[in-house]
Amino acid sequence: MNWDVETLSRIQFAFTIMFHYIFPPFSIGLGLLLVIYESLFLITKKKIYEKITRFWIKIFAANFSVGVASGIVMEFEFGTNWSTYSRFVGDIFGSPLAAEGIFAFFLESGFLAILLFGWNRVKPGMHLFSTIMVAVGSILSGFWIVVANSWQQTPVAYEIVVDYGIRRAVITDFWAMVFNPSAMVRFTHVIFGAWIQGAFLVMSVSAYYLIKKKHVEFAKKSFAIALGLAAVSSLAQPFLGHEHAKIVNDWQPAKLAAFEGLYETQTNAPLYLFGWTDPETRKTSGIAIPGMLSFLVHGDFDGEVKGLEEFPEEDWPAVNGVFQSYHLMVALGMLFIGVTLLSLFLLWKRQLFTPKWSWLIKLYIPAVALPVMANQLGWVSAERGRQPWIVQGLLRTSEGVSKSISAPEVMISLTLFVLVYILLFFVWLYVLDREIKHGPEHLSSDVEAGYHKKSERMDVIKPN
Repeated sequence: MNWDVETLSRIQFAFTIMFHYIFPPFSIGLGLLLVIYESLFLITKKKIYEKITRFWIKIFAANFSVGVASGIVMEFEFGTNWSTYSRFVGDIFGSPLAAEGIFAFFLESGFLAILLFGWNRVKPGMHLFSTIMVAVGSILSGFWIVVANSWQQTPVAYEIVVDYGIRRAVITDFWAMVFNPSAMVRFTHVIFGAWIQGAFLVMSVSAYYLIKKKHVEFAKKSFAIALGLAAVSSLAQPFLGHEHAKIVNDWQPAKLAAFEGLYETQTNAPLYLFGWTDPETRKTSGIAIPGMLSFLVHGDFDGEVKGLEEFPEEDWPAVNGVFQSYHLMVALGMLFIGVTLLSLFLLWKRQLFTPKWSWLIKLYIPAVALPVMANQLGWVSAERGRQPWIVQGLLRTSEGVSKSISAPEVMISLTLFVLVYILLFFVWLYVLDREIKHGPEHLSSDVEAGYHKKSERMDVIKPN
Protein backbone atom coordinates (compact mmCIF):
# COMPACT_ATOMS: atom_id res chain seq x y z
CA MET A 1 0.00 0.00 0.00
CA ASN A 2 1.18 3.49 -0.84
CA TRP A 3 1.07 5.51 2.40
CA ASP A 4 0.55 8.87 0.72
CA VAL A 5 -1.63 11.78 1.85
CA GLU A 6 -4.70 10.46 0.07
CA THR A 7 -4.45 6.97 1.56
CA LEU A 8 -3.77 8.19 5.09
CA SER A 9 -6.53 10.80 4.86
CA ARG A 10 -8.99 8.13 3.74
CA ILE A 11 -7.93 5.85 6.61
CA GLN A 12 -8.25 8.70 9.09
CA PHE A 13 -11.70 9.74 7.90
CA ALA A 14 -12.85 6.11 7.74
CA PHE A 15 -11.64 5.50 11.30
CA THR A 16 -13.22 8.62 12.78
CA ILE A 17 -16.55 8.25 11.00
CA MET A 18 -16.84 4.52 11.71
CA PHE A 19 -16.11 5.14 15.38
CA HIS A 20 -18.66 7.96 15.46
CA TYR A 21 -21.28 5.85 13.72
CA ILE A 22 -21.34 3.40 16.62
CA PHE A 23 -23.40 5.92 18.57
CA PRO A 24 -26.06 7.69 16.41
CA PRO A 25 -27.91 4.43 15.58
CA PHE A 26 -28.13 3.65 19.29
CA SER A 27 -29.54 7.14 19.93
CA ILE A 28 -32.09 6.84 17.11
CA GLY A 29 -33.19 3.38 18.20
CA LEU A 30 -33.37 4.22 21.90
CA GLY A 31 -35.19 7.48 21.11
CA LEU A 32 -38.13 5.63 19.54
CA LEU A 33 -38.20 3.04 22.31
CA LEU A 34 -38.25 5.77 24.95
CA VAL A 35 -41.32 7.28 23.28
CA ILE A 36 -43.02 3.87 23.34
CA TYR A 37 -42.09 3.11 26.97
CA GLU A 38 -43.13 6.52 28.29
CA SER A 39 -46.37 6.47 26.30
CA LEU A 40 -47.21 3.10 27.85
CA PHE A 41 -46.56 4.54 31.28
CA LEU A 42 -48.91 7.45 30.71
CA ILE A 43 -51.59 5.21 29.21
CA THR A 44 -51.42 2.32 31.69
CA LYS A 45 -50.12 4.20 34.78
CA LYS A 46 -48.01 1.12 35.53
CA LYS A 47 -44.87 1.95 37.48
CA ILE A 48 -42.83 -0.64 35.63
CA TYR A 49 -42.93 1.47 32.46
CA GLU A 50 -41.79 4.51 34.39
CA LYS A 51 -38.89 2.49 35.74
CA ILE A 52 -38.04 1.28 32.24
CA THR A 53 -38.19 4.79 30.79
CA ARG A 54 -36.00 6.34 33.46
CA PHE A 55 -33.35 3.65 33.18
CA TRP A 56 -33.03 3.89 29.41
CA ILE A 57 -32.91 7.69 29.56
CA LYS A 58 -29.62 7.32 31.45
CA ILE A 59 -28.23 5.00 28.79
CA PHE A 60 -29.43 7.34 26.05
CA ALA A 61 -27.69 10.31 27.66
CA ALA A 62 -24.37 8.49 27.99
CA ASN A 63 -24.51 7.40 24.39
CA PHE A 64 -25.58 10.84 23.10
CA SER A 65 -22.69 12.62 24.79
CA VAL A 66 -20.03 10.36 23.28
CA GLY A 67 -21.72 10.57 19.88
CA VAL A 68 -21.55 14.36 19.93
CA ALA A 69 -17.92 14.42 21.07
CA SER A 70 -16.79 11.95 18.41
CA GLY A 71 -18.71 13.64 15.59
CA ILE A 72 -17.21 17.11 15.85
CA VAL A 73 -13.85 15.97 14.49
CA MET A 74 -15.15 15.09 11.04
CA GLU A 75 -16.21 18.66 10.27
CA PHE A 76 -12.63 19.82 10.81
CA GLU A 77 -11.29 16.98 8.66
CA PHE A 78 -13.22 18.39 5.71
CA GLY A 79 -11.09 21.51 5.93
CA THR A 80 -7.74 20.02 6.96
CA ASN A 81 -7.60 16.86 4.84
CA TRP A 82 -10.21 17.42 2.13
CA SER A 83 -10.12 21.14 1.35
CA THR A 84 -10.42 20.70 -2.43
CA TYR A 85 -13.46 18.52 -1.93
CA SER A 86 -14.90 21.03 0.56
CA ARG A 87 -14.56 23.87 -1.92
CA PHE A 88 -16.21 21.78 -4.63
CA VAL A 89 -19.25 20.70 -2.56
CA GLY A 90 -19.41 23.57 -0.09
CA ASP A 91 -22.40 25.28 -1.68
CA ILE A 92 -24.23 21.95 -1.80
CA PHE A 93 -23.32 20.63 1.65
CA GLY A 94 -23.65 23.93 3.45
CA SER A 95 -27.44 24.01 3.52
CA PRO A 96 -28.18 20.42 4.67
CA LEU A 97 -25.42 20.52 7.28
CA ALA A 98 -26.71 23.87 8.55
CA ALA A 99 -30.23 22.43 8.67
CA GLU A 100 -28.91 19.45 10.61
CA GLY A 101 -27.39 21.77 13.20
CA ILE A 102 -30.33 24.17 13.50
CA PHE A 103 -33.39 21.97 13.05
CA ALA A 104 -32.10 18.62 14.33
CA PHE A 105 -29.18 18.88 16.74
CA PHE A 106 -30.52 21.93 18.61
CA LEU A 107 -33.97 20.33 18.78
CA GLU A 108 -32.54 17.10 20.16
CA SER A 109 -30.07 18.63 22.60
CA GLY A 110 -32.50 21.31 23.79
CA PHE A 111 -35.28 18.94 24.74
CA LEU A 112 -32.72 16.46 26.10
CA ALA A 113 -32.35 18.78 29.11
CA ILE A 114 -36.05 18.38 29.90
CA LEU A 115 -35.85 14.65 29.22
CA LEU A 116 -33.01 14.26 31.71
CA PHE A 117 -33.85 16.80 34.39
CA GLY A 118 -37.54 17.52 33.90
CA TRP A 119 -38.86 14.48 35.75
CA ASN A 120 -40.96 15.81 38.68
CA ARG A 121 -40.47 19.34 37.32
CA VAL A 122 -42.79 19.41 34.30
CA LYS A 123 -46.17 17.87 33.60
CA PRO A 124 -46.27 14.31 32.28
CA GLY A 125 -47.53 15.42 28.88
CA MET A 126 -44.73 17.95 28.55
CA HIS A 127 -42.13 15.37 29.47
CA LEU A 128 -43.51 12.94 26.89
CA PHE A 129 -43.49 15.76 24.33
CA SER A 130 -39.81 16.37 25.13
CA THR A 131 -39.08 12.67 24.67
CA ILE A 132 -40.80 12.77 21.28
CA MET A 133 -38.84 15.87 20.25
CA VAL A 134 -35.55 14.20 21.20
CA ALA A 135 -36.51 11.16 19.11
CA VAL A 136 -37.60 13.34 16.18
CA GLY A 137 -34.41 15.39 16.46
CA SER A 138 -32.22 12.30 16.25
CA ILE A 139 -34.11 11.12 13.16
CA LEU A 140 -33.95 14.56 11.51
CA SER A 141 -30.22 14.65 12.17
CA GLY A 142 -29.88 11.39 10.31
CA PHE A 143 -32.05 12.74 7.50
CA TRP A 144 -29.92 15.79 6.74
CA ILE A 145 -26.66 13.84 6.93
CA VAL A 146 -28.02 11.20 4.56
CA VAL A 147 -29.28 13.93 2.20
CA ALA A 148 -25.77 15.38 1.97
CA ASN A 149 -24.19 11.98 1.46
CA SER A 150 -26.82 10.86 -1.05
CA TRP A 151 -26.09 13.86 -3.23
CA GLN A 152 -22.56 12.48 -3.58
CA GLN A 153 -24.07 9.22 -4.84
CA THR A 154 -26.74 10.71 -7.12
CA PRO A 155 -25.86 14.37 -7.81
CA VAL A 156 -28.71 16.44 -9.26
CA ALA A 157 -29.95 20.06 -9.26
CA TYR A 158 -26.52 21.66 -9.60
CA GLU A 159 -24.35 23.52 -12.04
CA ILE A 160 -20.57 23.72 -12.20
CA VAL A 161 -19.10 27.20 -11.96
CA VAL A 162 -15.45 28.24 -12.08
CA ASP A 163 -14.25 31.09 -9.87
CA TYR A 164 -10.58 32.09 -10.04
CA GLY A 165 -9.77 28.73 -11.58
CA ILE A 166 -11.58 26.74 -8.87
CA ARG A 167 -14.43 24.42 -9.86
CA ARG A 168 -17.38 24.14 -7.53
CA ALA A 169 -20.92 22.80 -7.65
CA VAL A 170 -23.75 25.27 -7.00
CA ILE A 171 -27.36 24.39 -6.13
CA THR A 172 -29.94 25.23 -8.77
CA ASP A 173 -32.95 23.72 -6.97
CA PHE A 174 -32.76 23.25 -3.19
CA TRP A 175 -35.65 20.78 -2.82
CA ALA A 176 -34.54 18.73 -5.82
CA MET A 177 -31.14 18.47 -4.12
CA VAL A 178 -32.75 17.44 -0.83
CA PHE A 179 -34.95 14.81 -2.44
CA ASN A 180 -32.30 13.58 -4.84
CA PRO A 181 -32.99 10.15 -6.38
CA SER A 182 -31.36 8.10 -3.62
CA ALA A 183 -32.05 10.27 -0.57
CA MET A 184 -35.35 8.91 0.75
CA VAL A 185 -34.73 5.21 0.23
CA ARG A 186 -31.26 5.51 1.76
CA PHE A 187 -32.67 7.53 4.67
CA THR A 188 -35.33 4.95 5.49
CA HIS A 189 -32.78 2.15 5.09
CA VAL A 190 -30.47 3.91 7.57
CA ILE A 191 -33.24 4.65 10.08
CA PHE A 192 -34.58 1.10 10.12
CA GLY A 193 -31.01 -0.11 10.60
CA ALA A 194 -30.66 2.26 13.56
CA TRP A 195 -33.91 0.98 15.08
CA ILE A 196 -32.56 -2.57 14.85
CA GLN A 197 -29.33 -1.53 16.57
CA GLY A 198 -31.12 0.32 19.37
CA ALA A 199 -33.54 -2.56 19.89
CA PHE A 200 -30.70 -5.08 20.12
CA LEU A 201 -29.01 -2.96 22.79
CA VAL A 202 -32.17 -3.10 24.90
CA MET A 203 -32.56 -6.84 24.30
CA SER A 204 -28.89 -7.43 25.16
CA VAL A 205 -29.12 -5.69 28.53
CA SER A 206 -32.50 -7.26 29.26
CA ALA A 207 -31.14 -10.71 28.41
CA TYR A 208 -28.26 -10.10 30.81
CA TYR A 209 -30.72 -9.35 33.61
CA LEU A 210 -32.82 -12.40 32.77
CA ILE A 211 -29.83 -14.73 32.85
CA LYS A 212 -28.72 -13.19 36.15
CA LYS A 213 -32.32 -13.41 37.42
CA LYS A 214 -32.27 -9.71 38.32
CA HIS A 215 -34.95 -7.11 37.56
CA VAL A 216 -36.95 -9.84 35.83
CA GLU A 217 -40.21 -7.96 35.22
CA PHE A 218 -38.27 -4.93 33.97
CA ALA A 219 -36.21 -7.11 31.65
CA LYS A 220 -39.16 -9.05 30.21
CA LYS A 221 -41.17 -5.96 29.31
CA SER A 222 -38.15 -4.08 27.95
CA PHE A 223 -37.15 -7.10 25.89
CA ALA A 224 -40.62 -7.81 24.47
CA ILE A 225 -41.20 -4.29 23.14
CA ALA A 226 -37.69 -4.00 21.72
CA LEU A 227 -38.13 -7.40 20.08
CA GLY A 228 -41.22 -6.18 18.26
CA LEU A 229 -39.35 -3.14 16.94
CA ALA A 230 -36.37 -5.27 15.87
CA ALA A 231 -38.57 -7.78 14.04
CA VAL A 232 -40.59 -5.15 12.13
CA SER A 233 -37.46 -3.19 11.20
CA SER A 234 -35.60 -6.32 10.10
CA LEU A 235 -38.49 -7.40 7.89
CA ALA A 236 -38.58 -3.97 6.25
CA GLN A 237 -34.90 -3.94 5.30
CA PRO A 238 -35.00 -6.39 2.34
CA PHE A 239 -37.73 -4.33 0.68
CA LEU A 240 -35.83 -1.08 1.24
CA GLY A 241 -32.63 -2.71 0.03
CA HIS A 242 -34.43 -3.88 -3.10
CA GLU A 243 -35.59 -0.34 -3.90
CA HIS A 244 -32.12 0.99 -3.23
CA ALA A 245 -30.58 -1.58 -5.58
CA LYS A 246 -32.76 -0.34 -8.43
CA ILE A 247 -31.51 3.20 -7.90
CA VAL A 248 -27.91 1.99 -7.72
CA ASN A 249 -28.45 0.18 -11.03
CA ASP A 250 -29.66 3.40 -12.65
CA TRP A 251 -27.06 5.78 -11.20
CA GLN A 252 -24.06 3.67 -10.13
CA PRO A 253 -24.07 0.50 -12.24
CA ALA A 254 -20.38 -0.16 -11.56
CA LYS A 255 -21.16 -0.27 -7.83
CA LEU A 256 -23.98 -2.77 -8.37
CA ALA A 257 -21.70 -4.91 -10.53
CA ALA A 258 -19.09 -4.88 -7.74
CA PHE A 259 -21.76 -5.84 -5.18
CA GLU A 260 -22.41 -9.04 -7.14
CA GLY A 261 -18.99 -9.63 -8.71
CA LEU A 262 -20.48 -9.23 -12.18
CA TYR A 263 -17.84 -8.62 -14.84
CA GLU A 264 -19.75 -9.30 -18.05
CA THR A 265 -22.95 -7.55 -19.04
CA GLN A 266 -25.61 -10.24 -19.14
CA THR A 267 -29.25 -11.13 -18.97
CA ASN A 268 -30.42 -13.65 -16.39
CA ALA A 269 -27.77 -12.19 -14.07
CA PRO A 270 -27.22 -14.26 -10.90
CA LEU A 271 -27.59 -13.12 -7.29
CA TYR A 272 -24.85 -14.56 -5.07
CA LEU A 273 -25.67 -15.74 -1.57
CA PHE A 274 -21.97 -15.85 -0.77
CA GLY A 275 -18.75 -16.42 -2.64
CA TRP A 276 -15.42 -14.99 -3.72
CA THR A 277 -14.58 -12.74 -6.64
CA ASP A 278 -11.19 -12.14 -8.22
CA PRO A 279 -10.84 -9.00 -10.38
CA GLU A 280 -7.55 -10.31 -11.78
CA THR A 281 -9.17 -13.35 -13.40
CA ARG A 282 -12.58 -11.63 -13.58
CA LYS A 283 -14.24 -14.69 -12.12
CA THR A 284 -16.73 -15.03 -9.27
CA SER A 285 -17.39 -18.34 -7.57
CA GLY A 286 -19.93 -19.25 -4.93
CA ILE A 287 -23.57 -20.17 -4.46
CA ALA A 288 -25.88 -18.04 -6.63
CA ILE A 289 -29.52 -17.91 -7.66
CA PRO A 290 -29.64 -17.67 -11.48
CA GLY A 291 -31.51 -14.66 -12.84
CA MET A 292 -32.39 -13.27 -9.42
CA LEU A 293 -30.30 -10.08 -9.79
CA SER A 294 -32.01 -9.35 -13.11
CA PHE A 295 -35.39 -9.95 -11.51
CA LEU A 296 -34.69 -7.75 -8.49
CA VAL A 297 -33.45 -4.87 -10.63
CA HIS A 298 -35.86 -5.10 -13.58
CA GLY A 299 -38.69 -7.38 -12.41
CA ASP A 300 -37.68 -9.66 -15.27
CA PHE A 301 -35.37 -12.68 -15.10
CA ASP A 302 -34.11 -11.79 -18.57
CA GLY A 303 -33.36 -8.16 -17.72
CA GLU A 304 -29.89 -6.93 -18.66
CA VAL A 305 -27.45 -5.92 -15.91
CA LYS A 306 -24.24 -4.11 -16.79
CA GLY A 307 -20.95 -5.76 -15.85
CA LEU A 308 -17.72 -4.09 -14.77
CA GLU A 309 -16.23 -4.60 -18.23
CA GLU A 310 -18.51 -1.80 -19.43
CA PHE A 311 -16.36 0.67 -17.47
CA PRO A 312 -12.68 1.60 -17.54
CA GLU A 313 -10.76 -0.45 -15.00
CA GLU A 314 -9.51 2.72 -13.31
CA ASP A 315 -13.16 3.45 -12.48
CA TRP A 316 -13.67 0.12 -10.67
CA PRO A 317 -13.99 0.04 -6.89
CA ALA A 318 -12.11 -2.54 -4.79
CA VAL A 319 -14.31 -5.32 -6.14
CA ASN A 320 -13.76 -8.19 -3.71
CA GLY A 321 -13.80 -5.94 -0.65
CA VAL A 322 -17.11 -4.40 -1.73
CA PHE A 323 -18.50 -7.83 -2.64
CA GLN A 324 -17.65 -9.31 0.78
CA SER A 325 -18.85 -6.36 2.88
CA TYR A 326 -22.13 -6.20 0.98
CA HIS A 327 -22.87 -9.92 1.27
CA LEU A 328 -21.93 -10.05 4.94
CA MET A 329 -24.33 -7.16 5.61
CA VAL A 330 -27.12 -9.01 3.79
CA ALA A 331 -26.35 -12.24 5.68
CA LEU A 332 -26.59 -10.42 9.00
CA GLY A 333 -29.91 -8.90 7.92
CA MET A 334 -31.29 -12.36 7.17
CA LEU A 335 -30.03 -13.55 10.56
CA PHE A 336 -31.88 -10.71 12.30
CA ILE A 337 -35.11 -11.70 10.55
CA GLY A 338 -34.77 -15.36 11.50
CA VAL A 339 -33.82 -14.79 15.13
CA THR A 340 -36.40 -12.09 15.84
CA LEU A 341 -39.26 -14.00 14.17
CA LEU A 342 -38.36 -17.15 16.13
CA SER A 343 -38.26 -15.10 19.33
CA LEU A 344 -41.60 -13.45 18.55
CA PHE A 345 -43.16 -16.86 17.97
CA LEU A 346 -41.81 -18.13 21.29
CA LEU A 347 -43.00 -14.96 23.03
CA TRP A 348 -46.48 -15.50 21.58
CA LYS A 349 -46.40 -19.13 22.81
CA ARG A 350 -45.23 -17.87 26.25
CA GLN A 351 -42.07 -19.96 26.01
CA LEU A 352 -39.37 -17.40 25.27
CA PHE A 353 -38.46 -16.76 28.91
CA THR A 354 -38.63 -20.39 30.01
CA PRO A 355 -35.49 -22.39 30.93
CA LYS A 356 -35.80 -24.43 27.73
CA TRP A 357 -34.95 -21.36 25.64
CA SER A 358 -32.42 -19.78 27.98
CA TRP A 359 -29.71 -20.53 25.38
CA LEU A 360 -31.48 -18.20 22.96
CA ILE A 361 -31.70 -15.45 25.59
CA LYS A 362 -27.97 -15.88 26.26
CA LEU A 363 -27.24 -15.35 22.57
CA TYR A 364 -28.88 -11.93 22.72
CA ILE A 365 -26.27 -10.65 25.20
CA PRO A 366 -23.35 -10.50 22.72
CA ALA A 367 -25.69 -10.15 19.72
CA VAL A 368 -25.77 -6.37 20.20
CA ALA A 369 -22.49 -6.26 18.29
CA LEU A 370 -24.08 -7.71 15.15
CA PRO A 371 -26.32 -4.74 14.18
CA VAL A 372 -23.36 -2.44 14.81
CA MET A 373 -21.37 -4.56 12.39
CA ALA A 374 -24.21 -4.64 9.86
CA ASN A 375 -24.63 -0.86 9.88
CA GLN A 376 -20.89 -0.35 9.50
CA LEU A 377 -20.73 -2.84 6.64
CA GLY A 378 -23.59 -1.08 4.89
CA TRP A 379 -21.70 2.21 4.87
CA VAL A 380 -18.46 0.49 3.89
CA SER A 381 -20.25 -1.06 0.90
CA ALA A 382 -21.83 2.26 -0.10
CA GLU A 383 -18.69 4.36 0.24
CA ARG A 384 -16.09 1.93 -1.10
CA GLY A 385 -18.49 0.99 -3.88
CA ARG A 386 -18.55 4.63 -5.03
CA GLN A 387 -14.78 4.75 -5.44
CA PRO A 388 -12.80 6.09 -7.17
CA TRP A 389 -15.34 8.93 -7.04
CA ILE A 390 -15.85 11.13 -4.01
CA VAL A 391 -18.75 12.75 -5.91
CA GLN A 392 -20.14 10.31 -8.44
CA GLY A 393 -18.91 11.19 -11.93
CA LEU A 394 -17.82 14.71 -10.94
CA LEU A 395 -14.84 14.59 -8.59
CA ARG A 396 -12.40 11.78 -7.93
CA THR A 397 -11.25 11.02 -4.40
CA SER A 398 -7.65 11.68 -5.45
CA GLU A 399 -8.69 15.16 -6.59
CA GLY A 400 -10.45 16.07 -3.35
CA VAL A 401 -7.53 15.79 -0.95
CA SER A 402 -5.84 18.89 0.48
CA LYS A 403 -2.70 20.05 -1.30
CA SER A 404 -1.07 21.73 1.71
CA ILE A 405 -0.60 18.79 4.10
CA SER A 406 2.01 16.05 4.18
CA ALA A 407 1.78 12.33 4.90
CA PRO A 408 3.70 12.60 8.24
CA GLU A 409 1.27 15.27 9.45
CA VAL A 410 -1.72 13.05 8.67
CA MET A 411 -0.03 10.07 10.32
CA ILE A 412 0.55 12.06 13.52
CA SER A 413 -3.08 13.23 13.69
CA LEU A 414 -4.33 9.73 12.88
CA THR A 415 -2.26 8.25 15.71
CA LEU A 416 -3.57 10.84 18.16
CA PHE A 417 -7.17 10.23 17.07
CA VAL A 418 -6.75 6.50 17.58
CA LEU A 419 -5.40 7.00 21.09
CA VAL A 420 -8.07 9.52 22.10
CA TYR A 421 -10.90 7.50 20.60
CA ILE A 422 -9.74 4.32 22.33
CA LEU A 423 -9.83 6.22 25.61
CA LEU A 424 -13.25 7.65 24.79
CA PHE A 425 -14.55 4.19 23.88
CA PHE A 426 -13.45 2.72 27.20
CA VAL A 427 -14.99 5.64 29.09
CA TRP A 428 -18.28 4.93 27.28
CA LEU A 429 -18.04 1.22 28.12
CA TYR A 430 -17.26 2.04 31.76
CA VAL A 431 -20.29 4.32 32.09
CA LEU A 432 -22.60 1.77 30.43
CA ASP A 433 -21.21 -1.04 32.57
CA ARG A 434 -21.73 0.99 35.72
CA GLU A 435 -25.31 1.91 34.87
CA ILE A 436 -26.22 -1.61 33.75
CA LYS A 437 -24.75 -3.22 36.87
CA HIS A 438 -26.57 -0.72 39.08
CA GLY A 439 -29.74 -1.53 37.19
CA PRO A 440 -33.10 0.24 37.42
CA GLU A 441 -33.51 -0.31 41.15
CA HIS A 442 -31.26 2.59 42.13
CA LEU A 443 -34.05 4.82 40.80
CA SER A 444 -36.63 3.26 43.10
CA SER A 445 -37.07 6.25 45.40
CA ASP A 446 -37.85 8.52 42.48
CA VAL A 447 -40.05 5.93 40.86
CA GLU A 448 -42.18 5.59 43.97
CA ALA A 449 -42.82 9.31 43.87
CA GLY A 450 -43.72 9.30 40.19
CA TYR A 451 -43.43 12.37 38.01
CA HIS A 452 -47.19 12.83 37.94
CA LYS A 453 -47.07 13.81 41.65
CA LYS A 454 -45.77 17.07 43.02
CA SER A 455 -42.24 17.03 44.39
CA GLU A 456 -41.41 18.39 47.83
CA ARG A 457 -39.57 21.28 46.20
CA MET A 458 -42.65 22.31 44.30
CA ASP A 459 -44.73 22.14 47.50
CA VAL A 460 -42.27 24.46 49.20
CA ILE A 461 -42.54 27.17 46.55
CA LYS A 462 -46.31 26.80 46.20
CA PRO A 463 -47.98 30.12 47.17
CA ASN A 464 -50.29 30.15 50.22
